[in-house]
Amino acid sequence: MKIWGRIKADNQIKASETITVQVKSAAEIEDWSEPFSRLCRKLNLSRPVILSKHVRDLTVFSHTVFFPADFMEPVDFDRFEIELF
Repeated sequence: MKIWGRIKADNQIKASETITVQVKSAAEIEDWSEPFSRLCRKLNLSRPVILSKHVRDLTVFSHTVFFPADFMEPVDFDRFEIELF
């Protein structure tokens, strides 16, 4: 499975990266910390706070969105989107 992360500001993609994880579905991932950390490192971004809402959105919809309030440090974008494919 691949995880695509993209940083958006003013409805434009400012940065985008993908990583590969060795599972077939989102339900197989017990701890999202490792894939999120890898993706955020590639984007030179601090890792957001992962809530149960984000995990549920990924397992049900294969997509979730993080807003600036989900980060402990200030960020200069509107949203951080993650999509599974």
